Amino acid sequence: MVYEFIATLAAAFGMAGIALIIRHLSKLAGFQAPKWLIPLFAAIGIFAFQIHQEYYWYEQEVAKLPAGVEVVKDIAETSWYRPWSYVTPQVVRFMAADVGQANASKADPQVKLVNIYLFERRMSTKRIPQVIDCGKGRRADYLPPGMRDPAATSNAQVKPAAESNSNSNLADLDWIALTNDDPLFIAVCK
Repeated sequence: MVYEFIATLAAAFGMAGIALIIRHLSKLAGFQAPKWLIPLFAAIGIFAFQIHQEYYWYEQEVAKLPAGVEVVKDIAETSWYRPWSYVTPQVVRFMAADVGQANASKADPQVKLVNIYLFERRMSTKRIPQVIDCGKGRRADYLPPGMRDPAATSNAQVKPAAESNSNSNLADLDWIALTNDDPLFIAVCK
């Protein structure tokens, strides 16, 4: 965030410098460009850089993902205070699954424990452990015994334990059906 602020200031000063050069060149040409050209160019620099960052944030985050983590869904939005987003909607959040570290249950290899990461612009990344039942096409949030508070799960390391492999604990989960063309189902169960 600090680097983005510094880069925004650099874009503003850079564009203001271009306007200053235009003002000096206009004096040499025999007419004078208006003084308001300098803050106008600075504002253009700020807006241009921020719009660039809004659109390329998604690509930058995806490029930083480690091997084995796949994007399974992205959400593009438009908003009235960003009129340019009506021309090209911008991705403001996305979901990635750590399929490289997915662990299959010893009792049923069709049941896999995988971490889902939720990314959102200017927000902290959230990690949600999921149990995916590839055989029955369903998923559920996985909270290990003793960790029924979702806030506690976001910072804890979830490792598949013996409890996660027992069918009795799987029956207690709140399952949500997945279709065969669901990107999460495809990424984990392929």
